[in-house]
Amino acid sequence: MGRFFDDMEVRPRLRREEDNNLRLSTMIDSGYRHSKRVRETLDKLELKPSDIASTSDLEKLPVISREKLVELERREPPFGGFSSENADIDRIFTSPGPVYEPHLGENELWARGYFAAGFRKGDRVLNTFSYHMVAAGLTFHEGLRSAGATVIPSGTSGTETQVQLIRDLKITGYTGTPSFLNAIINKAEEMGYDFKRDFDLGKACFVAEPLQPSLRIRFEEEYGIDTYQMYGATEVGDIAYECSEKTGWHICEDVIVEIVDPSTGKCVQPGQLGEVVVTRLNDIFFLLKFGTGDLSSIVEEDCACGRTSRRLSGIAGRVGDAVKVRGMFITPGQVARVGEAFPRVRFQVIVTRESYKDLLTVAVVEDEEYKAIDDERFRDIFSEICAVKIDRIETVKGELSDKDKPIIDKREWE
Repeated sequence: MGRFFDDMEVRPRLRREEDNNLRLSTMIDSGYRHSKRVRETLDKLELKPSDIASTSDLEKLPVISREKLVELERREPPFGGFSSENADIDRIFTSPGPVYEPHLGENELWARGYFAAGFRKGDRVLNTFSYHMVAAGLTFHEGLRSAGATVIPSGTSGTETQVQLIRDLKITGYTGTPSFLNAIINKAEEMGYDFKRDFDLGKACFVAEPLQPSLRIRFEEEYGIDTYQMYGATEVGDIAYECSEKTGWHICEDVIVEIVDPSTGKCVQPGQLGEVVVTRLNDIFFLLKFGTGDLSSIVEEDCACGRTSRRLSGIAGRVGDAVKVRGMFITPGQVARVGEAFPRVRFQVIVTRESYKDLLTVAVVEDEEYKAIDDERFRDIFSEICAVKIDRIETVKGELSDKDKPIIDKREWE
């Protein structure tokens, strides 16, 4: 037991449900008074705040997709009517779309996940997430500090710099994407180091990118790195995390998770696959039923670690056509916006994976229209809109394969 493995995490499930119902009711009531969007939604459905008195009542409300949130925020910047104009917000982040996100909590955001992964006072942890504009760097930093760890804010520095920090500062932990840690290890070996023998890095907590089973085996068996996964979204913060049992992801204490049928918006039965829909209990950003677009199922069985929260079984894929590349979502809408800047150029995004790293290729029909554009300008505009850089451009003579699909994901998770 400890600060982040406490009475809240081991309370009986009935008590957890009662607490969530009370907090949800309070949020709905406050949202109706302070959020134009919540008020309009309930009024349109002819619902009163008292009609949403329990987690099961959330089925009465619509799921809000990320693309819908982008549309609403464009129409009514910065928060689409989901927050009070007078809300006490300490900082605002942004992510591609753009989506503007008020900071949703102090200190404890992500802290339980890091604590469950074994990060404590005395650990020195490399935080390789960006500290610029996006939420990741600062919120993960605060979560690590709350768990007691010392944080090295290395951000997106190059792999050689990361190796130097691991060596000089005797780093014991890592947080970031699994593909970047793999790249750091490869760089260390290129520099002549034996990563397991020469360094102290013994645990890693990954977010924003799937951890392939084969890569987890490599980290744990070849390099002695104890690996953990956390799951979240910038719009709602932390959602779930692995404990030492690694038999599913514990749903965080401040969120309500529903698994719904994407076609109906209705909850599926426990164990069935559906979309992860999240409501974060807070008094700043009244975003109810955010549809993550991720597919998962609920694990109802008790966990041997002692935590009584339900768990997610993991992420089984994506709803629709949005694809996550190196931790960032790319949607057909974003690709279409790139196309608006180059209206006569026919192109397609292809995502593959080599050596545990996502590769983004743009296949372009090689014609006079393409030859007339500047490749560097195309790359710059693509990166600006999609927030992911193009790894390579391949020209195609004739027609594109599956030309009606703006994004093709060819990755296999084995």
